Amino acid sequence: MRKSGLLVVGTLLTAAGPVGAQRILLQENPAVDTVKSVFGPNRAFYNHFYLGYGFVAGKPAAAGAELRYPASGELVLGLRNKFRLSQGLALGLDLRYARVAYHLAQKAQKLVPNAAQHHREYLATPQAQLEGFARLNYGRRGNVIGRYVDVGGWGGWVISTAHHYEDRPGNGAKRITVTEHGLSYLRRWSYGVGLRAGSSRYALTGRYRLSDVFTAEVQPQYPELPRWVVGLELGWL
Repeated sequence: MRKSGLLVVGTLLTAAGPVGAQRILLQENPAVDTVKSVFGPNRAFYNHFYLGYGFVAGKPAAAGAELRYPASGELVLGLRNKFRLSQGLALGLDLRYARVAYHLAQKAQKLVPNAAQHHREYLATPQAQLEGFARLNYGRRGNVIGRYVDVGGWGGWVISTAHHYEDRPGNGAKRITVTEHGLSYLRRWSYGVGLRAGSSRYALTGRYRLSDVFTAEVQPQYPELPRWVVGLELGWL
């Protein structure tokens, strides 16, 4: 009788093994495993936020629109989406907010936006921009961003326009600041081309604006501002 009991217990323990293994298999989530295989820095799809700052570079089209360097610049915050086509090639789409500020040099020949001189003065054009790009990857890497070169084109809508200036008269008020909004002499659309060379989360950027800052009505009076912006980007990977 004791032998029969031991035989029954042994049979039950033997059968419990496959049942436990079957329970583990049922707990797996194929959907999660599939997502992990297609999303990642070097997978079929990847996106991440990034922050950048660039310095306005170059010369204006003529005298009267000189800028203060390196105060003139562009602050950028965006979301980058990348679609891998092969190990060496990917396409991407950027959505970003960009604020460009042109700090005007206070010189005797100043024309933009008028001849009046101030202690400090700038034109600001916050923008919502969209950029499409092609990415060439090079070098060995695993599931990481690696080294790359991006070539693309961008366009944007100027959300608002502002002319800000500050005076320090020396008597009465210590400081007087004025900001004018809704400037009719600034265009509301911008576009251009760009180049980016990066490694992991860091990138050197160069963007060239093809559009004009000023409207056609004032272009004979206002020389066009410098078109280049050169800077750095930091990715939040």
